[in-house]
Amino acid sequence: MAGSLDGVASSASNRFSYPADVLLDPMNNLYVTDSWNYRVQFFLNGKINGTTIAGFTGVNGSNASLLSVPNGLALDSQLNLYVCDFYNHRIQKFLRY
Repeated sequence: MAGSLDGVASSASNRFSYPADVLLDPMNNLYVTDSWNYRVQFFLNGKINGTTIAGFTGVNGSNASLLSVPNGLALDSQLNLYVCDFYNHRIQKFLRY
């Protein structure tokens, strides 16, 4: 399990600042929007440490590689990731990780 029960926000690979959405892929890997860290974290099935696969931890922005308060996720049939980038008013597509 990732996150904390103490309610303290963090930018560590397995902690969050306002996680808003989660998604499981067909292999039971977990994707989490970490809204106030401006990133999407990817957790391999059974692992507790995540990898940032979209955005950059603690850096918000509007160019193609940055996010500003990501809050929704979807995968297509090819496992490309779609992220609702709330403050940038857009949906970002990231090719399969």
